[in-house]
Amino acid sequence: MLGFCRGRRKFLFASLTLLFIPAITWIYLFTGNFDNGKTVSLSPLDAQPHSPRYMASSQRESLEVRVREVEEENRQLRKQLGLAQRRVPSHGNRSKTYSMEEGTGDSESLRAGIVAGNSSECGQLPAVEKCETIHVAIVCAGYNASRDVVTLVKSVLFHRRNPLHFHLIADTIAKQILATLFQTWMVPAVRVDFYDADELKSEVSWIPNKHYSGIYGLMKLVLTKTLPASLERVIVLDTDITFATDIAELWAVFHKFKGQQVLGLVENQSDWYLGNLWKNHRPWPALGRGYNTGVILLLLDKLRKMKWEQMWRLTAERELMSMLSTSLADQDIFNAVIKQNPFLVHQLPCFWNVQLSDHTRSEQCYRDVSDLKVIHWNSPKKLRVKNKHVEFFRNLYLTFLEYDGNLLRRELFGCPSGADVNSENLQKQLSELDEDDLCYEFRRERFTVHRTHLFFLHYEYKPAGDDMDVTLVAQLSMDRLQMLEAICKHWEGPISLALYLSDAEAQQFLRYAQGSEVLLNRRNVGYHIVYKEGQFYPVNLLRNVAMKHVSTSYMFLSDIDFLPMYGLYESLRKTVVQLDMKNTKKALIIPAFETLRYRLSFPKSKAELLSMLDMGTLFTFRYHVWTKGHGPTNFAKWRTATTPYRVEWEADFEPYVVVRRNCPEYDRRFVGFGWNKVAHIMELDAQEYEFTVLPNAYMIHMPHAPSFDITKFRSNKQYRVCLKTLKEEFQQDMSRRYGFTALKYLTAENNG
Repeated sequence: MLGFCRGRRKFLFASLTLLFIPAITWIYLFTGNFDNGKTVSLSPLDAQPHSPRYMASSQRESLEVRVREVEEENRQLRKQLGLAQRRVPSHGNRSKTYSMEEGTGDSESLRAGIVAGNSSECGQLPAVEKCETIHVAIVCAGYNASRDVVTLVKSVLFHRRNPLHFHLIADTIAKQILATLFQTWMVPAVRVDFYDADELKSEVSWIPNKHYSGIYGLMKLVLTKTLPASLERVIVLDTDITFATDIAELWAVFHKFKGQQVLGLVENQSDWYLGNLWKNHRPWPALGRGYNTGVILLLLDKLRKMKWEQMWRLTAERELMSMLSTSLADQDIFNAVIKQNPFLVHQLPCFWNVQLSDHTRSEQCYRDVSDLKVIHWNSPKKLRVKNKHVEFFRNLYLTFLEYDGNLLRRELFGCPSGADVNSENLQKQLSELDEDDLCYEFRRERFTVHRTHLFFLHYEYKPAGDDMDVTLVAQLSMDRLQMLEAICKHWEGPISLALYLSDAEAQQFLRYAQGSEVLLNRRNVGYHIVYKEGQFYPVNLLRNVAMKHVSTSYMFLSDIDFLPMYGLYESLRKTVVQLDMKNTKKALIIPAFETLRYRLSFPKSKAELLSMLDMGTLFTFRYHVWTKGHGPTNFAKWRTATTPYRVEWEADFEPYVVVRRNCPEYDRRFVGFGWNKVAHIMELDAQEYEFTVLPNAYMIHMPHAPSFDITKFRSNKQYRVCLKTLKEEFQQDMSRRYGFTALKYLTAENNG
């Protein structure tokens, strides 16, 4: 028996080494060009070179030598592994591990099993079952935390090979944002449940807390009460965590808990709890350096049996009599409990929580990148924290920050996903499309689910008590970003914008917005990111997203390349009351003009605008290329009008209008260029909206380079053919929905 155990150990060691060394080699090669061609050294023990050139040269030489050594070691290990495989007999069903033959395991998975194994049992591998669900709990509140948690989730999804169940303790804001994000992300084998953080406030609000996370930083204490009673174990994570390995490896560590161990924690990597950081520094009691609670393994069932709630509450009450408040939120209370009950903790290896806080000692944790598993930005400075290797860590973080989240929608091989009604309906709709249809891509776009992140930046809006507020609604892509500041200067009211961006562009936008004094001072602008997917610009989907998240009673449906006249916001607030918009179906038309000049002295009044029209500085919008689009506005009458006047719908009419929030959505079949606004105005007319032109309002289109979609429309005959087909289908749908009254649209089109 002893010989058999030794044989198994030798086999496992050979397997581990064979699979693990190439991974280290690859990471060394990958990081060799991480910083402008300079190798990023992660060893605090490395000797300091005398010159950058010498350093780069010596590192390249040593790396080449190491690669040759690894290749030779690999050859020897393959021989040893072959011998070990022939010697080790089959031993029944030992599998609660990843299987290399099943195609889902790899060296990381095998290493997880070995790490989690109990050496006293002949190297048995009680790791994680292939399709076992891993449970993760995260406390997330507010706009910024909602944005941060996405990067954490991306890093977890990138490495994972198991189904995941996220338990999100979220406030109202975070729940709205993240529920929409996960619903539109549609990642297979991922389930998300929400728990109302606001309902939990009373559980911890009695604890004075100075930590920047506020009251939400204390909510990990009540997870035993909050999470389902049937849930036995969970991994708890802060939002500022980045995973560099499969989370199943961490889940497997639960198998190493012994006796009364119920908490898996990494030792704190600063001197905070030693109380020697500054004079009169008095931290909460802790065992030695204490433990960091950015990553916690919780055995919930055992904690409940130990009456965890009573345990932490009594400890907190006792310590607060002398400490008065917590400095590090839940971490202080966890450590005070552990100080009295050290048997509760299973100490995790430090690489499960490499802490980048101020005064960190994390450099003593790792020697090279193969040691890193979880990086924790546990400083208020976040990416700006001072650390010897911060550039390396920052680049790793940015990799996931800008990673295309659509690529994470991959199925788990061999693990059936639970039935998802939305996904099944989508597949059914797509299966009904004819892939041989020349307009298949256009039709398919209508059913594409675009990942959507609502309120990407902080948003504040206090509803006006008079219920007559108006929100400007528009959509844009990266090439129109320069219009934002100008629009904010022209429109002081609330704005709802849908931005069509890639993950990397979203971060560029974030940096742009945070660097703009104009945008920083405007908290009443809702930015909703719709992530890029497919080959068409989903213009009407973007408009619908922006419209759906308007919180005022009325909307001004505009475009991003138009500047409204100064004072239009206040003027419209008065007009909606004067024209009794609340009780009538009206669409108020804002006459549209354009300039061909990139630098324009914007007219401050109607009289000044008329003068510029006469001088040829301004023109009625698209009069020279698409007269029908705005001709029915009757600009001749507008010049002398002093009171609102009604106009009738005509074919191809597409004015910019102010309507009630409950107006119909835009039709999603129209993408890119052509007929997207026309179809919407047609439906407003079918629903008997009255078109009323405002005599003292105007907007001006600013010049810009032509969009990619209008270029495709002009150069691609098939594009125009498909647009015509979609128009006809839309008109047929209108006839079915609105009956006899909709026949006039077909007649008008034929006459045109």
